Parts: sequence; structure tokens; C-alpha cells
Amino acid sequence: MAHYAVLNKNNIVIGVRSAGDEKDWDGEVEWEKETGLVHKRTSYNTRGGVHALGGTPFRKNYAGIGYSYDESIDAFIPPKPFPSWKLNTETCLWDAPVKIPDTEIPYSWNEDNQKWEIVKH
Repeated sequence: MAHYAVLNKNNIVIGVRSAGDEKDWDGEVEWEKETGLVHKRTSYNTRGGVHALGGTPFRKNYAGIGYSYDESIDAFIPPKPFPSWKLNTETCLWDAPVKIPDTEIPYSWNEDNQKWEIVKH
């Protein structure tokens, strides 16, 4: 099954739609004619430039509503979660200024203190 991100005029994803096997139809062109909106193929199994099933990664990340599409690098980029985070240009994901601790304990980012804090139950 093929998936397509629907982009507004600012290259923001406003929807994602699925279709049958793309080799059997010309849906992307038809959708663009019908809606006047650009559709870009997206891979459900791609995140951070890695294909989860060992295949070829496609456009860095599976598109989601609110993601932006950067034509210059042919990639979908999620919304920036915090002002201090920087875009990793290899993965097209956002990196915190401080690496999250590598433990089983759940953490959340505190933007005011610029650090990871243990999630209290």
C-alpha cells in the first residue's frame, strides 16, 4: 500500500492518504488535478532516515499532519518540539541540547531548565 502526504501551499502536511499498489494507477496526478494540492509519497516504515524493515529509507520520515516538507533535501520534518532543539540534518529529526539519559526510566524535557527530568507518577 502506498501512502501520500497532502501538502498545502506552504509545504505543510495537512493530510496523509493511502492508495493501492501504485504501479497499477496514476493516482498522484489525478489527486493533484482534483484538489489542486501537491501530494508527495511517504514511507510508513521510514524514521530518521532508516527503513525499519531494512529497505531503502524514503524522504527521511513518514509524514504526519503538521510536518513540513523541505524540497531542497526531499525530506519530511516533524514540528519543532521546543525552541532550544536543533534539527539533525542527517535524520531530519529534532535533537535536544542535552542527550536523554539511556535508562528505562521515563523522562520529559524541561525547556525552562534545559534538562531532562524524571516523569513522576
